[in-house]
Amino acid sequence: MRSVVRLIERIEDEMVVKETSGEDAPASINAEHLRMTEALLFAAAEPLDTKALATSLPEGADVPALLAELQRHYEKRGVTLECVAEKWQFRTASDLAFLLRKEKPEQKRLSRAALETLAIVAYHQPVTRAEIEDIRGVALSKGTIDALMEVGWVRIRGRKRTPGRPVTYGTTEAFLVQFGLESVSHLPGSDELKAAGFLEALPPSGFDIPSPNDALGPDEDPYVEGEDLATGDGELG
Repeated sequence: MRSVVRLIERIEDEMVVKETSGEDAPASINAEHLRMTEALLFAAAEPLDTKALATSLPEGADVPALLAELQRHYEKRGVTLECVAEKWQFRTASDLAFLLRKEKPEQKRLSRAALETLAIVAYHQPVTRAEIEDIRGVALSKGTIDALMEVGWVRIRGRKRTPGRPVTYGTTEAFLVQFGLESVSHLPGSDELKAAGFLEALPPSGFDIPSPNDALGPDEDPYVEGEDLATGDGELG
């Protein structure tokens, strides 16, 4: 009889351990702040940055620690907490995306020229139209950049301090969200591109992946909305 009682007590102890381990937040994390952060992210229609979260949370809330704990908590669930464009958002786990995929007619496909132009803008930003043409080796067809701006992946970001004051192009936050990037610095490097089969195992001598930059360059002025673009290299198309 005594052995049966001990067995029951051992089973009960193991059940208590399983219930309290792995699910509760660390003692350093405020459980109520964690619930509030989770609610804010679930209810948000768009990704939230740490500043927006800090504004909504009680004073003194450790936002980075709360986000790290939520990310850990959801890492193996159906939705995960992801950082895109330096903002946080709950997204469907990548291995379950097929469950939500719907077959529907594709309204518009980007041309090969548009895709090449998008890649050049992404990696070489800030970049002018003339520089895009120089990299591609062919003239840029009218409307190519317009198409990329229409889908919201490319924007006018400034003007070069050179004759003609050509406008410079860069990618948008929508581009980062679409491709799941935290920032332009997280674009695939040469090793990743080779692993994916986009580059030869032995690229040409001197080949290098450029480093894109979101910040205005030393020879670049910010673009003023409504500015006339029909001058010099700044002409759209």
